[in-house]
Amino acid sequence: MNNRVLPVQSLIVVDVQSAFVSGEGAVPAADRIVERTTDLIARARKSGALIVHLQNDGPAGAEDEPHTPGWELHHPVEAGPAEVVIRKPKDDGFHGTPLGTLLTDSGVRALAVCGVMSEMCVQATARTALALGYRVVLPHDAHATQDIPAAPGISDGIPAATVSRVAEWALGKEAEVIAHASDVTFAAPPARSGGPTRD
Repeated sequence: MNNRVLPVQSLIVVDVQSAFVSGEGAVPAADRIVERTTDLIARARKSGALIVHLQNDGPAGAEDEPHTPGWELHHPVEAGPAEVVIRKPKDDGFHGTPLGTLLTDSGVRALAVCGVMSEMCVQATARTALALGYRVVLPHDAHATQDIPAAPGISDGIPAATVSRVAEWALGKEAEVIAHASDVTFAAPPARSGGPTRD
């Protein structure tokens, strides 16, 4: 894990929706995730960083089906040019959404990703950001997922914490995995055109 954290210009809050952080369907680390994401959002706002709340549109009957209680975002949003909500149809926050254009237009080159679920929407969004040349910071204590149940003849149950760690590892060495969300620092984006480039 990398302990050296340079400022990021954007915070991507992935699917911190009521169904995933409250009630019976909440991830095991829901209280921690809410605490860490609350702090990250507050500090990002104070710095002027771009905050993007991703909101998953689940299929009919799912716990995050649009316009149901479970679909609602857990954190209040201070809507404006520096804080937006982007609804997404797939795990990857870039797929079929304006996220890439928004980041480019804002001049963002580095971002932090937090939220749920670690091995699905968090990892998919972080992976595409890396592929597009963004610097990606992933605070270990600010993303979470569910336990994987046992599958007879395949494996025993896998604890959520293990799944989250494997999701980080699978991103490879380009992702900056850090232990604590409190070590993430923010800066306002330059709001200029031109996408990210690798140094």
